[in-house]
Amino acid sequence: FHNWTCCTGGLYFQRGQLLRGPHASHFLDPSLRALINVGGIRYAFPWSTLEDFPQSRLSRLRSCTTLREIAEFCDDYDSLHHEFFFDRDPLAFQVIFNFLGNAKLRVLQDICNVALHTELLYWGIDVGQMAPCCLHRMMCSVDDLAQHQRKEEEWRERRRALRAHAEQGSLFHKLGEAVENPHSGFAGKVFAFLSVTMVAITVVSLCISTMPDQQEHESLGECSQKCRSMFVVESVCVAWFTLEFLVRFFHAQSKLEFIQGPLNITDVAAILPYYVSLFLEFKDETVQDIVAVAGKSTLDKLGLILRVMRALRILYIMKLARHSMGLQTLGLTIQRSVTDFGLLLLFICVAVALFSPLVHLAESELAPDAARTPQLRFSSIPASYWWSIISVTTVGYGDMVPHSIPGQVGALIVILAGILILSFPSTSIFHIFNRTYNELKEEHKRLWKEERGAELATESGDSSAASWQSWASGTHTEPWITTEDCKRMEKS
Repeated sequence: FHNWTCCTGGLYFQRGQLLRGPHASHFLDPSLRALINVGGIRYAFPWSTLEDFPQSRLSRLRSCTTLREIAEFCDDYDSLHHEFFFDRDPLAFQVIFNFLGNAKLRVLQDICNVALHTELLYWGIDVGQMAPCCLHRMMCSVDDLAQHQRKEEEWRERRRALRAHAEQGSLFHKLGEAVENPHSGFAGKVFAFLSVTMVAITVVSLCISTMPDQQEHESLGECSQKCRSMFVVESVCVAWFTLEFLVRFFHAQSKLEFIQGPLNITDVAAILPYYVSLFLEFKDETVQDIVAVAGKSTLDKLGLILRVMRALRILYIMKLARHSMGLQTLGLTIQRSVTDFGLLLLFICVAVALFSPLVHLAESELAPDAARTPQLRFSSIPASYWWSIISVTTVGYGDMVPHSIPGQVGALIVILAGILILSFPSTSIFHIFNRTYNELKEEHKRLWKEERGAELATESGDSSAASWQSWASGTHTEPWITTEDCKRMEKS
């Protein structure tokens, strides 16, 4: 008998047994023990053990008297051997088995947290009886999955609404779909390519405009042929960006939400300076009137404003974030790591406030005249802040250098402290970046699968294409999530 059974061990070996071998159940008395088959693995539990958990599914089997009542709690029943069959995840049931055997509910290493939570609800086990550390880890996984599914559902509803408008609407809606979603088809890919090309041309044009020959002509008030050509190129690029912005604005379902978007605000800040500069140049007589009244200082201020507005054209490069998963990952990581960046800033401020007085005291007392110029001396604590900042951040420009032995020892301590200060929050930021990158990669993969499924459904219209589309969009559901399913999803 002992060759056919495996007990949970310890003082609780009589509370549950794992049966091995086809003849192990022949020695069981059905009036004393319940024979349970979960996914092909057989267990034996004394009814007295199951009665200690009256809310569990296994305990309720004791009160069943008919096959109809038994069928409400299990998938099948063998009346000959008195065996209850459950078509559930056998790996996750190991946690239930251990809990029934030794009254300790813990997460095992090879079991998916989400699958375990589903199984606990099915078997009627209170998750509050789990150890706090395991409970926190499991509930975090469940909450993350629920949040991810909610985002997916919102995304699918938004995509479904946009596609319905594009199919039933006018040419403008189809154009808006191509602008908003580069994966929508050939038109979307072409539009994304042209948009990236326009951004590259704008950046090159801005760089050329700062060359010495161009600045010389601009200072003389002249406009060469190269200047005219660059103006035409800039006008074409700005017209393209304006068209793209207007199409996206009128295509958006919520205009207020669209205006509040960070990337949309950046687009306005990049496009608007061109039109302001153009307006001021066309109204040259108004500018002359202002200068005649206020003097040359006003003209200098207007020139400074124009130069600043032209420099704002570099914001066009932020448009690449719409087409680059790397830039999107960077933006979301910064947004999600505000607390970590605040903690890093706090550490740096404390270190600067601590080490600046020390290096000032060491240098002002022991090496007051060692600096090459008076501007590079540690003349005061505020003057030492700059040295502390570049030392704590491990930049080290070398413009201010301590010359005394205590100052150099203090500099070594500052550098070592800076390495530790930067490493602590950086680990958390790295994990946030890695998680964000994986989320965006999965989103792009899901988008590609959905578009591919839509193409197959349009071309063939058979059931396999519809199954592909339902699986890609996430509408296909399984009876439950098993640990093997979680492993397959992680590998895919």
